[in-house]
Amino acid sequence: MSLSKTQPRTAAELTLIDRAETRLSNETSREALEVLRKEGLPSRRVEAWHYTDLRALLGRVNVQDGEQKPAQPSYLTPLLPHSLVVELDRPAAGNDVASGLKVSEGKRIAPWNKTVNHLDRGIDTIRVLNEAMEAKGVDIEVASGLVLATPVELRPESNSTGGQSYANVVAGAGSSATFVERAPPASAGAVSTAVYTLDIGDGADVLWIIAQEKGSDESHLGQLNVTLRADAKLRLFVLNAGGAVVRQEVHAVTEGEGADIKIRGVNLLDEGQHIDVTTTLNHNVAHTTSTEIFRNVVLGGHGVFQGMIRVAKGAQKTDARLACNTLLLSDDGDFSAKPELEIFADDVQCGHGATAGEINADHLFYLMSRGIPQARARSLLVKAFVGEVVEELEDETIVEALETRIDAWLDSRHS
Repeated sequence: MSLSKTQPRTAAELTLIDRAETRLSNETSREALEVLRKEGLPSRRVEAWHYTDLRALLGRVNVQDGEQKPAQPSYLTPLLPHSLVVELDRPAAGNDVASGLKVSEGKRIAPWNKTVNHLDRGIDTIRVLNEAMEAKGVDIEVASGLVLATPVELRPESNSTGGQSYANVVAGAGSSATFVERAPPASAGAVSTAVYTLDIGDGADVLWIIAQEKGSDESHLGQLNVTLRADAKLRLFVLNAGGAVVRQEVHAVTEGEGADIKIRGVNLLDEGQHIDVTTTLNHNVAHTTSTEIFRNVVLGGHGVFQGMIRVAKGAQKTDARLACNTLLLSDDGDFSAKPELEIFADDVQCGHGATAGEINADHLFYLMSRGIPQARARSLLVKAFVGEVVEELEDETIVEALETRIDAWLDSRHS
């Protein structure tokens, strides 16, 4: 007879379990809670979480039910002007937000032990927490052929536990839409989760923006799962500009030829922060493309990027490229990059790489020689470094909105 020894739960794990117990109202959530009790949070021993020891990290940020922060005007106002706001915990209020856009009460997210993209221990940690905490969510359907000119902003449940949310989004064939996923501040010690699934139909085009701006004493675990059909296009932009402990996962699967994925992202890190972006791009069919570029500005804390490109057997003519570039502005910060390729086809063009360094001394000298003060010159170079990926979005309104957020973060640290 063999006995399995259960590892003692940390204070953070016990707080999450207690918090989930107060919200239980259905059997599915109860099952998720039992998984959380049994498995706990992942540690460095779990390969996919090796650089983000969630068990230890959450223990250091004093997880608790803190006092809810009053919503700031900048978060009550949509990120993009004239957006349609969908509150994920109140789907009925947004049922007729636009012609051809259907919003209804959400079905549950896919099971944590059956998802294609789960990364750890046979379960999906973020989904388990999202389910155990009884996340509120919606189903959204964009009608086939609809060109939705107005952006749709997804706002999470707002309460002292940090907001647990999910959404299942289907973009019909030939449609076009822009979605903004917000993760605003909630309360001290809060742990929020957000799980989104996006199915992009044949020939559809979706721009998805993730704006994570949690408070310095909050944690956020996000996951976006995307399936692309034939000739579908995904343009994704990720901005991480807050949070004490942040893990953002992106998992994309191509299921139709001609599918194209473009991912761009900016991670801004300061003292005391831990930000982890983990992505998997799965090319399952022939003639698909993807490019992924992240720019990281590190003033302190610890950053992580794990990017996996998988090319399946038979997925010939795949063109997939990945880059992670980091600007280290302080000896108090560090960044771990782990780009990976798994290729099982023999007629592909794939590449990946990572760089890290300081501000170019020659560029700084050039600006200072033109009469620009050193602090201003450094700020301009940092903004140019991240601005390259933002400007690829091309839409002037979207670029301006994102640059305003990034500039505010940078200016507050360089003033």
